[in-house]
Amino acid sequence: MTICDLLCIGAGPTGLACAIEAQRAGMRSLVIDKGTLCNSLYHYPQNMTFFTTPELLEIGDLPMVSVREKPTRVEALKYYRKTAEFYGLEVRMFERVTTVHGHNGAFEVVTKSPDGAENVHRAKRIIIATGYYDLPNYLELPGESLPNVAHYYTDPFEYWRREVVVIGGKNSAAIAALELYRNGANVTLVHRGAVLNSSIKYWIKPDIENRIKAGQIPALMNTRVKEFTRDAVIVVTPEGEKRLPAQHTFALTGYHPDYRFIESLGVHLDPLTRKPALNLQSFESNVPGIHLAGVVIGGRDTGEIFIENGRFHGKMIIDALTGKSSNGAGIPHATGAIMGGTPGSGNAR
Repeated sequence: MTICDLLCIGAGPTGLACAIEAQRAGMRSLVIDKGTLCNSLYHYPQNMTFFTTPELLEIGDLPMVSVREKPTRVEALKYYRKTAEFYGLEVRMFERVTTVHGHNGAFEVVTKSPDGAENVHRAKRIIIATGYYDLPNYLELPGESLPNVAHYYTDPFEYWRREVVVIGGKNSAAIAALELYRNGANVTLVHRGAVLNSSIKYWIKPDIENRIKAGQIPALMNTRVKEFTRDAVIVVTPEGEKRLPAQHTFALTGYHPDYRFIESLGVHLDPLTRKPALNLQSFESNVPGIHLAGVVIGGRDTGEIFIENGRFHGKMIIDALTGKSSNGAGIPHATGAIMGGTPGSGNAR
């Protein structure tokens, strides 16, 4: 049995930053994750480059070094691993939280390992920093569970000379379509909107738009998916129903936090925005002793909190617990949370 002052559920950059701040304040911290260290980053596309510069991803006042102006997925994974090692953080990987009992000052967290073994951890306080990348926004359509339909894009090399459909209109879909096209796949892009999303990064947007204009990447706009089959995607366009040949489909329709788990702890979520009831100074939820940090506080708006601002949440929590003042540097106004049921004001990909 592990006994600690602060238990962080989620071993991503935000969870690690929380544990570092707790350690600096003289608290014993424990970080638990159902996957590996920085599990979401690990499952990002293999060739991914961040849309931000290294200093904005740093935690624990340790510099991040990258070969180019923007760091890669591999560089980030190495950096966060080295940071955890430098601070000697206690991290328990591949432990899935099954139940949480107790109250402020005396919580009991039960986890299960892949081999079925149960572990019990006791903590005075809990921080939920579980991110959102583990749960795709399913379209809930026939055939979506087929093996040739994926909600995550990894790399393009398997799909040379194959028919591939990419569904979506934001960064992930644009990048996947471009990479697949440039590596020899026959790509068709499907988007329910009239135009691609305006949030696509400024150096990617003209590239994907020019490929579409040149006919190199066929794109169907104002189009919704009706059904997936083993060799096609059935769509409904303004001109009627069409069958798109597809040996593989990437449905890149976004992701969301684990609302069910958060609510199981007694945390109130707004029924519309799914943002948690939260004290904006301490990030403590309506359940005393349970705090939230990172992307989970943004609810449905997963583009509101990123590593760049979520990395400061741990300092705000610990400052509130120790009575120190925090200037909130790097924190967006109201951080995507709600207080008293009234809406207030990631992922750095």
